[in-house]
Amino acid sequence: MANAKRAGVSKIINIGCDLVSCKKTIEMLTKDECLYSALGMHPYEAEAVNMALMSEWEKIVAENKRVVAVGECGLDYFKGRVSKDIQKHAFKMQIEFAVKVGLPLIVHNREADMDSLRILDAFGEGLNGVVFHCYGSNLEFAKELWKRGYLTSFTGIVTYPSALNVVAVVKEIPMNLFMVETDCSYLAPQKYRGSTNEPAYVVEVVKKIAEVKDLSFDEIANVSTENAMRFFGL
Repeated sequence: MANAKRAGVSKIINIGCDLVSCKKTIEMLTKDECLYSALGMHPYEAEAVNMALMSEWEKIVAENKRVVAVGECGLDYFKGRVSKDIQKHAFKMQIEFAVKVGLPLIVHNREADMDSLRILDAFGEGLNGVVFHCYGSNLEFAKELWKRGYLTSFTGIVTYPSALNVVAVVKEIPMNLFMVETDCSYLAPQKYRGSTNEPAYVVEVVKKIAEVKDLSFDEIANVSTENAMRFFGL
């Protein structure tokens, strides 16, 4: 936390991805006023998503105004750990929950572009905002997201020499449709690669986006902050 504040990070959203991390994000809300929470189950945890869990989350959201999103949730076909049908069912349940409680969605999408989009499209205008976090798909798919007003969020991946597809997306993304993140504790930026990622390192993501878009650090920092504040209602 101290490192983050020294780096100029004023608000942090801790994202749940399984039962343990969801519980921890809520517990951490008492630690610092700058902390917020999102509740979600990663696709690999899809089998744990059921109506009882959704009911539990509904109570938590009602009691905690600093729960600001549902996620991360979505589809991940990379290793085939969980069947596609189970993942889709869990994703739909979490979208339905987000619609019910009026919160935006943080989407995890890996090698499942069109299935993710088809599921979201089925909900039409009932969604309360969508961001594809840790963006790693191509520019063509990004443009489909932008048509729908969905945001894309960039991590330390954008700083990697091999991430040309992500850099191509950064070059063209509209200024009102991006955010920055760390995806801690993974994906430390190139400068810190091999070490444990932390919130303070999001500065490196901002630096890279500023370089790619030929804008100042402050411009990117301010715009990404404004986009996040608007999206999450902070």
